[in-house]
Amino acid sequence: MAITGLTCELNRNTGTYATPVWDAIGLTKDVTLNLEAASADASSRGSGGWREYVQGLKDSSIEFEMVYDPADADFTAIQGAFFNGTTLNVVALDGPSGTSGSQGLRMTCVVENFSRSEPLEEAVTVSVVLKPTPNTDSPPEWFTVP
Repeated sequence: MAITGLTCELNRNTGTYATPVWDAIGLTKDVTLNLEAASADASSRGSGGWREYVQGLKDSSIEFEMVYDPADADFTAIQGAFFNGTTLNVVALDGPSGTSGSQGLRMTCVVENFSRSEPLEEAVTVSVVLKPTPNTDSPPEWFTVP
C-alpha cells in the first residue's frame, strides 16, 4: 500500500519529553526527512582485496516549507526557537500522531534555517531546517505511536 505525503504529519511536542503531547504542524507543505550515516574504511589485508566499511555517525535533518502565518502557534514556536536559540522536540510521522503504528524520526532539535520566500503569485512561505541537538532525554530515535 502506497502512502501519500498528505497523510504524513510533522508534529511538535507541547508536553514534556516523557509525556509528549503531539501537535500536528498544519502549515507545513513539502517535508523531507533526511537520514544518512558516515562510513569508515575498515579494510585490512584479510579483506580479500576488497574495501570493507563500518557504519559511522548518523546524521539527520528535517527540511520543510510552511505557510507564513505569524498568528499560528506552531509558526511562532518555530520562529521563536530560531531567534532565541532554543530547542524543539518534534516527530516526523508517516501517518497521524493519533494512529497506532504511525512511525518516524523523533528528535530534539535546533532551527538551523528560517528563510522567508515572497513569490509574486504564491503564498508567502518559510523554509525551515531542523537538526538534532544534544539533549539529556534521548538522542534522535525511530518512534512508533503505541
